[in-house]
Amino acid sequence: MTEPMGDFLYDWISPPGETIADLLEEKGWSQTELARRCAYTKKHISQLVSGKAPLTEETAVKLERVLGGSARFWMTREAQYRSSLMHRKEVEALEAQADWLDELPLKEMIRFGWIRRFSNKGSQVAECLSFFGVSSVDVWRTKQNSLKAAFRASDKVKKNPAAIAAWLRQGERRAEQMTTLPYNRQVFKTILTELRALTNETEPSSFVPHLQARCAEAGVAVVFEPAPKGCPAGGATCWLSPERALIMLSLRHKTNDHLWFAFFHEAAHILLHGKRILFLETEGLDDEYEREADRFARDLLIPPKFAKQLKQLPHTYEAVRRFAKETGVAPAIVVGRMQKEGYLPWSWLNKVKVHYHWDLD
Repeated sequence: MTEPMGDFLYDWISPPGETIADLLEEKGWSQTELARRCAYTKKHISQLVSGKAPLTEETAVKLERVLGGSARFWMTREAQYRSSLMHRKEVEALEAQADWLDELPLKEMIRFGWIRRFSNKGSQVAECLSFFGVSSVDVWRTKQNSLKAAFRASDKVKKNPAAIAAWLRQGERRAEQMTTLPYNRQVFKTILTELRALTNETEPSSFVPHLQARCAEAGVAVVFEPAPKGCPAGGATCWLSPERALIMLSLRHKTNDHLWFAFFHEAAHILLHGKRILFLETEGLDDEYEREADRFARDLLIPPKFAKQLKQLPHTYEAVRRFAKETGVAPAIVVGRMQKEGYLPWSWLNKVKVHYHWDLD
């Protein structure tokens, strides 16, 4: 099986001389005849056909006149051949750095469709470098060190920095495909209030496009991506530019109450905190930034004037649904809040929660 890289196949590289040889065969000419017609030596034509001699602009013009095809065709053919040789040499050199692949969540990156699979180690390294948008493993390590210094995550949770980097990079790649307006704080704040009602939608095919479109109006790209092993993140927030923010969600806890709380928590970081901090939401992270984001999400989903009623709310599905309808949010939000506050055991009333999973097959 050939190994694709870019627009070329490097297991089989064809010099323009092969096209010359085919045309000579069609015409019934020898290389000697071509040398005579082009005013070249037989040795030069032999080297041209074998790919040892470069096909120059002068030669391209002569081939256009003698064999047909435009000079541009012949120059393009030569450029492709030389580029293919260069990339083959590069791939061979990258094989020496194949140990880097062991640091990455490679199997999941392939399974999630982030990258292609290659049997050749050098080609796989090249594919991963392209994924991260860097020219070499050394450059990746430099960026990795900067990333570790930038994000805020709990030290209590075991994590693989390379897995985190891969997940965040995929978020950036997805965000690059989205069109967003310049960030507007007031617009985003207004949109978030309107999005409370979207919690009542249970089908991702319905609420995800709407969520993404509305946030894009305020300069925020919202991306859903599964997290690979070693990336214990339920969400993340970062600024891609001063006018463009990113919210990533992994569905780590798999229920709609967690999903919406995570979204509004990340949104709070955008509204309330600096543009230079990368927030990675992992268990065990507890500081004023996180507490402030928690309060924002909590009070936006169920405002304090309604929250006072939760402690006395009967532990029945009927009471939960009635209260949820009154406040304008999904019943799962109500149950999740009651469980979090200790008003309701974690095992009670969970039938109102909608469960999600990634379809990766």
